[in-house]
Amino acid sequence: MGTKFALILIAFLLIVTVPLHAHAEQRNFSVSAQAAVLIEQESGRILYGKNEKTPLRIASITKIMTAILAIESEKMDEMVKVSTRAEGTEGSSIYLRAGEKIKLEDLVYGLMLRSGNDSAVAIAEHVGGSLEGFVYLMNEKAKEIGMVNTMFQNPHGLDDHEDHYSSAYDMALLTQYAMDSELYREISSTKSYRVDGEQIRVWRNKNRLLTELYKYSTGGKTGYTKRAKRTLVSTAEKEGTDLIAVTLNAPSDWHDHMNLFNWAFDTFSMNVLVEEGTLSEIEDEFYKDRVFAPYSFEYPLTNSELESLNKEITLYRPPGDTRSENYIPPQPVGKVEFKINNELIGQIPLLYEAPEVQEKKGFWARFIDFFSFTIGVRSSD
Repeated sequence: MGTKFALILIAFLLIVTVPLHAHAEQRNFSVSAQAAVLIEQESGRILYGKNEKTPLRIASITKIMTAILAIESEKMDEMVKVSTRAEGTEGSSIYLRAGEKIKLEDLVYGLMLRSGNDSAVAIAEHVGGSLEGFVYLMNEKAKEIGMVNTMFQNPHGLDDHEDHYSSAYDMALLTQYAMDSELYREISSTKSYRVDGEQIRVWRNKNRLLTELYKYSTGGKTGYTKRAKRTLVSTAEKEGTDLIAVTLNAPSDWHDHMNLFNWAFDTFSMNVLVEEGTLSEIEDEFYKDRVFAPYSFEYPLTNSELESLNKEITLYRPPGDTRSENYIPPQPVGKVEFKINNELIGQIPLLYEAPEVQEKKGFWARFIDFFSFTIGVRSSD
């Protein structure tokens, strides 16, 4: 598949992602948090929400953004010289000393496991060139991810600015993005870590869900300040279902997360709605055995939702017999949609196994084909 065509396909995939609220399902527990959200990681479907888009203080779960920017900097093997500013950062600490040198990767472990505010500043200064430069990178990444109710003013979450905030949903989006990184998943799920350097350090993860309370926990980040109160992001996996929970200002956050996870694991199951490959149900002679889905599509559904699921396949009208021999349909050639009670939950592009001559079509011609299809299916006689 050519690079230009791949760009068109990527654009199509981005446009048709449809995360939706689950309909209210029976729960035998309450959530203590002022704001909370639970999403399924792959689809982004909101399974539970409570004030999930309300901007609030977030404390140290800010450090998820700091960690992913450090990982994406491709500087993880570099040595960082600790500044006086980093050493003097207030609050939780990994006790860095000004002038010492420590590997950036070790700093990220200290950031995530022990919530070191001094580590956050050292990371920011090294990756961003300055604390202020790093904050700019944080907000640019937030825009890229789609965090519309977020403003970062520091890399650690301390209450030193009035306009440092995010929402539970935005933090779930950030975590969903971060979980695509293998290294982030590894760091987030680490229970203890040892640094052998100028000073030997051993850190145990503060996330009690991971270390002692919840066997399905796969990681996350804790947070607390006097103004934000308790904040928590956590991830969990059971039988192929991956979940992300976020609570802000939650007096009983450990229980909130365990209750949400257990409820979701009992209520929803992942269903493969489309398998990657050729669609067998298409009977039209022109398209039969030549239309395929470029990727599989899984979605979390309750049993009742699965019974109400409707699948619709739409294709460009095939040519008449006189034109079929030389006719090459545009790409994508169609789509398959899934709806529950007329509510769209997913839309997947369908491709046609075209001859090599298809590659001769120009980039902008394909781009126009793509957008004309998203507006409405054309007819060809």
